[in-house]
Amino acid sequence: MADENDTDIGSDEDPPVSQPDENSSDSAEDSDASSDEVQACAIDDEAAEDETVGTSREEELEAVRKQLADAEDRALRAVAEAENIRKRADKAVENAHKYALESLTENLLPVLDSLEKAVETAADNDQENDGSVHATLQGIELSYKLFIDVLHKAGITSIDPTGEPFDPQYHEAMSMLENPDAEPGSVLEVVQKGYTLNDRLVRPARVFVAKEMSEPKKEL
Repeated sequence: MADENDTDIGSDEDPPVSQPDENSSDSAEDSDASSDEVQACAIDDEAAEDETVGTSREEELEAVRKQLADAEDRALRAVAEAENIRKRADKAVENAHKYALESLTENLLPVLDSLEKAVETAADNDQENDGSVHATLQGIELSYKLFIDVLHKAGITSIDPTGEPFDPQYHEAMSMLENPDAEPGSVLEVVQKGYTLNDRLVRPARVFVAKEMSEPKKEL
């Protein structure tokens, strides 16, 4: 009987309560903290990677923009150079057409001078000539006028600056002469006419130029 009572008493006692392990709790907290740190580092790494990728894309975009700007500049330069070449070619062709007769004009001028002298001589001696000679001289004068008309149509123009100011660009001074009735520096007389071809000088006009009158010498 005694044994049974002892057994009942023993069974009525509460089972021992296990105490929480402080080391286990600390370990769990450390584990959670480490996990948070890992996640934070991962997030930082991802942000840094995204920032790096964004910067790299901006740099690539800027490089592409620069390449496009350089290509556009080169294209504009090429177009401008092609336009300049075309203009120079057009100018060369234009000059070739305008001045193709320059050499021929130089060879024709002595013939023109001879016809001009013949007409002047005919005009001076008109009253002394008989009818046949007069008719011949009229033919020469007509030929001279026809010749002048043809030259004008080809762009050849005479330079006859009598009474005009001396222009070294188109005139060649043969001598300086005193003349009280002429303005100093003006053309007194044209010895030989000059000619231009489409405004380009072929031969300057040979002229006498007036100079200032010298003061009379004082008698001693």
